[in-house]
Amino acid sequence: MFKLAPSILAADFTMLGEQIRMLEEAGADELHIDVMDGIFVPSISFGMPVIKSIRGASNLFFDVHLMITEPVRYLEEFVKSGADGITVHAEACADLKETIEKIKELGVRAGVSIKPETPIAVLEEVEPLLERVLVMTVNPGFGGQKLIPECVEKVKELARHREKTLGRYDIQVDGGISLSNVKSVFEAGAEVFVAGTAVFRGDILQNVKAFKEEAGVAD
Repeated sequence: MFKLAPSILAADFTMLGEQIRMLEEAGADELHIDVMDGIFVPSISFGMPVIKSIRGASNLFFDVHLMITEPVRYLEEFVKSGADGITVHAEACADLKETIEKIKELGVRAGVSIKPETPIAVLEEVEPLLERVLVMTVNPGFGGQKLIPECVEKVKELARHREKTLGRYDIQVDGGISLSNVKSVFEAGAEVFVAGTAVFRGDILQNVKAFKEEAGVAD
């Protein structure tokens, strides 16, 4: 399985609706929405109003990545705004299991993200509940960073671990994903790829097509 989830963090917000329609036309699989609070990560991005405003304009799966402290406080509002899946950071939750259970109670897909330095062992308690694990391949908070090569080994480790434990979640990567490395990360075991600058810079339709061709999954 290969899915491309372009991150609107890199979009031109003066043309956001038009660019989302271009992504749909090009065959993007999901829309990745990074929410940052300026506390868990240094940057501040956007929240419920933006998600709500674009929900009516797109049929894409809204993959909402909460880079915020104690996200359990806002889960219901994000679901009401249009999230189809919510991924929270293991490092940002005082009670990760409670947070994941709440996401599932709300009827959307539940995921956990881990920073480059966070060991996969933190997933142990919640692993049976998960539909997605997001391996950050850069330190979260800013777009346009280069992929940290050691994170590819973490993807391999997680893929081996999933096979051993019969996990039913998909493996997502986010950070520095480009045409030059997507194939190697795909071969390492990742299945869902978040890409921002590499999709939105230049011709969006051609960029989406090029990603799928590079991974060997083009139509």
